[in-house]
Amino acid sequence: MAHKILCAIDGTPHSHRALELASEMATKLGAALTVCSVNIVTGSGRGPLISLKPDAEIETVLTSAVGDAGKAGVKDVKWVLLRSREAATGVVMYAEEGKYDIIITGTGDKTGISRLMLGSVAADIAGRAHCSVMIAR
Repeated sequence: MAHKILCAIDGTPHSHRALELASEMATKLGAALTVCSVNIVTGSGRGPLISLKPDAEIETVLTSAVGDAGKAGVKDVKWVLLRSREAATGVVMYAEEGKYDIIITGTGDKTGISRLMLGSVAADIAGRAHCSVMIAR
């Protein structure tokens, strides 16, 4: 049974579906829900790390998600902004350190060559995670 749920979002419509699913599951199970988003960082060891998006932009998405989860009936919900060079790595490491029981994330509509060239964060999470992963469509 899931007692701690981690929902990875990025502010896109497919991540909204993941949030709906995570909120429904957390409500039914009485589980704690953490909503996370990763700010991708770049840079070398010699210079400062540079975030791809302003933290305030991501915090707005996370705050809105927490509000939506609360409206859906989730009693124990919080958000966390993660920083990593890769989104999947950041989510998986946080989930393992926090001993989460399940990760819920969304997936977009990439197919064919875009899927081959860009990959899928959801597939990377599923392949690396220590726990169960649910991918919402």
